[in-house]
Amino acid sequence: MSKRDYYEVLGVERTVDEVILKSAFRKKAMEHHPDRNQGDSGAEARFKEVNEAYSVLSDAQKRAAYDRFGHEGVNGQQGGFGGGFGGGAQGFSNVEDIFSEMFGDIFGQQQRRGPQGAQRGPDVRADYEITLEQAYKGADVELDIPTTMTCEVCHGSGAKPGTKPVTCSTCGGQGRVRASNGFFAVERTCPTCNGQGQMIKDPCTNCNGHGQVRQNKTLKVRIPAGVDDGARILLKGEGQAGHKGGPKGDLYIFLTVADHEIFERDGADLHCSIPVPMTKAILGGELEVPCLMGGENCDGQCKLQIAVPEGAQTGHKVKLKGRGMPVLNSKHKGDLIVELFIETPKHLTARQKELMKEFATLAEEQSYAQSQGFMHKAKRFWEDITGANA
Repeated sequence: MSKRDYYEVLGVERTVDEVILKSAFRKKAMEHHPDRNQGDSGAEARFKEVNEAYSVLSDAQKRAAYDRFGHEGVNGQQGGFGGGFGGGAQGFSNVEDIFSEMFGDIFGQQQRRGPQGAQRGPDVRADYEITLEQAYKGADVELDIPTTMTCEVCHGSGAKPGTKPVTCSTCGGQGRVRASNGFFAVERTCPTCNGQGQMIKDPCTNCNGHGQVRQNKTLKVRIPAGVDDGARILLKGEGQAGHKGGPKGDLYIFLTVADHEIFERDGADLHCSIPVPMTKAILGGELEVPCLMGGENCDGQCKLQIAVPEGAQTGHKVKLKGRGMPVLNSKHKGDLIVELFIETPKHLTARQKELMKEFATLAEEQSYAQSQGFMHKAKRFWEDITGANA
């Protein structure tokens, strides 16, 4: 099978500069590295193809020869895939530096690291919905969290009490195996022990050799006052158990504040819409409005008095300073904004209708400023149309 074009292998144009060429090589090498494609028999061949392409194109003289004569121009000089490194094969003279940046020095550090020992446990996420009242005052809640705990029988070793894990015969306890292909060597996680460096011959019957057991645990959590949707509470060390005695992970609780039947929240401000009887809107007066328990000057009650101005209109807003939500980790509070809408009575009695008709007769035009203003605009509109059509 003929070789693919080197520029095609790296996914770049023929005019690409050295910086973009190197960046493309790194991405392709990471994509096809055998350690990241375990079980893919073709990964190593693709990985070698990427390195071969870069070893040629990163060398100015070889690249020039390749651009002019193609593969024939560099045959036998591909930095180890035909003849040795060669004097200026930039591709493989720095490949270890490039891969150490991407994979944590797979040619050095990992082979010295030895078997994997204690590992930190995974973090856990829990979602919890609270009421607006709980968000206002804060609350102490109990959560049942499904998690893993260190096995109390084997103390996390996974081995049956009285026995110990044995050294893996495949990797000699290193947790990794090294495969060579000519000058090139690749380290992989040991397939026998999965990188542990040890094997359990007699597994613990309580945890089946895992060293951990699944169970639910109940936690008491304090919800601080002022939290909002998406707030996150971190509980250190309340995640899943670590491996081989490693520390536990953390627990992240993501809060959602449920919708309220009266209030809408906007940051620290609360909004509510209150119906006002037509007669009170006309004459003015006092109106009771709800507030959340514990608000300033509420005297322990869940309601406040506001003044409805005489002639109040729908959409009129009354701002009550400091009656909104507390600001998280602060002494400040938002405002409660009450919007009025005027309610027109239905199902009037004969006497009520009679009085309303009398009122309509007595009412002067100036009593309805908005209607009067609209009618003036409408009159000009009609006059303009009539004049245009004349």
